[in-house]
Amino acid sequence: MADVKKVVLAYSGGLDTSVILKWLQDTYECEVVTFTADLGQGEEVEPARAKAQAMGVKEIYIDDLREEFVRDFVYPMFRANTVYEGEYLLGTSIARPLIAKRLIEIANETGADAISHGATGKGNDQVRFELGAYALKPGVKVIAPWREWDLLSREKLMDYAEKHAIPIERHGKKKSPYSMDANLLHISYEGGVLEDTWTEHEEDMWKWTVSPEKAPDAPTYIELTYRKGDIVAIDGKEMTPAQVLTELNRIGGANGIGRLDIVENRYVGMKSRGCYETPGGTIMLRAHRAIESITLDREVAHLKDELMPKYASLIYTGYWWSPERLMLQQMIDASQSNVNGVVRLKLYKGNVIVTGRKSDDSLFDANIATFEEDGGAYNQADAAGFIKLNALRMRIAANKGRKLF
Repeated sequence: MADVKKVVLAYSGGLDTSVILKWLQDTYECEVVTFTADLGQGEEVEPARAKAQAMGVKEIYIDDLREEFVRDFVYPMFRANTVYEGEYLLGTSIARPLIAKRLIEIANETGADAISHGATGKGNDQVRFELGAYALKPGVKVIAPWREWDLLSREKLMDYAEKHAIPIERHGKKKSPYSMDANLLHISYEGGVLEDTWTEHEEDMWKWTVSPEKAPDAPTYIELTYRKGDIVAIDGKEMTPAQVLTELNRIGGANGIGRLDIVENRYVGMKSRGCYETPGGTIMLRAHRAIESITLDREVAHLKDELMPKYASLIYTGYWWSPERLMLQQMIDASQSNVNGVVRLKLYKGNVIVTGRKSDDSLFDANIATFEEDGGAYNQADAAGFIKLNALRMRIAANKGRKLF
């Protein structure tokens, strides 16, 4: 362990990472640099500075990454209409490559030869952090304490903290029974009663959304303006990417939008039940598909839909920095050059309902699509030959007596 002189730790200031900080100092006898990211998790990050200082840390990074997170990670993902296993909007997954990127940047800035994280050996995050780190700095050493130490319970962590006088805040209120992760895109809940897949999630678990039953009886209408596949304004007001997602979270949460209870397949092989609140992301997905419905060519749209599950899997499993994800992103971004216009939505008791879409780049031609007389824009007689040609192979097989089953 003597080869590790300095390590950059992804540090929240909570119990786990505070214990890790001291454990690194004692076990590796190295200097520790702390990095705390503000990704819009809704909690104050500045107290982490005082905690790190109290433990002798000299180089402390506390970075506001909200705009970069939404602009360079969330927005590109939503251009692809990305959903993992049909439901999950990848709120935790998409934050990890940014954290890995910043860990490596700080390691380069400070001359550190290792990075460390608090992800456990059972989860996906260890894979995401480390794949990202190795892609960006192949020779970096990664220290994952949960795979090395024997402090495998909260009680052992608390005992270690008390033994080493690690400053841990003790709140009088009851601790949440859930393992939670939050950023500007979502908040997740795992553990507790959720480990029984038959037990209904508790209503007081949710933090961002009202229940659909308690949402307003009157619908909320909003208009989202798109430019090259990204939302740039809400109700005509120009906003930055982080401002857009913050506002959509507020509006969506107030209307009971974005709750999800799923069992997903982790990359490490096990199934895991999780609950998620993604109000802004749920609105973004529905609206983006609506604007694409009038601006994308049919075959381009269908090809995107075919490739999306692969793209989603790459993000979920930690391959954001892989050449195949970067290649897919170039294709996805190229498809968005004409995805411009406005989508009108009605938000009502957990539902996101598209009520209108318009664009100067629309491929929808009312003169052709009309059920009324079209003035010769479309010759319906042409359809006969089109149908017969597409039926030709089936007609030949039928004439040969081929059985269908």
